[in-house]
Amino acid sequence: MDDIATTKLSSKGQVVIPENIRKKLKLKPGTRFIVIGENDVIILKNIYRPIMDEFEELIFKARKSAKESGLKSKDIKDAIAKVRNKR
Repeated sequence: MDDIATTKLSSKGQVVIPENIRKKLKLKPGTRFIVIGENDVIILKNIYRPIMDEFEELIFKARKSAKESGLKSKDIKDAIAKVRNKR
């Protein structure tokens, strides 16, 4: 059960991620997280810079999905202009 541990909240609102979890997830000092909280659940998701191959794959999938749905470049430009004008 290396993936389960307990910790506590400090008076400054800080939480220590136990060493076994840090090692397993290869977390280093300065790692940034997105924090989601709802009811009695808190989720920490580390933020990392995507590897270019992964990023290119995501772009490919997004373009393919847009093409399959009939989305055109003009549609995107129009949506951006609409949002910018609402500010």
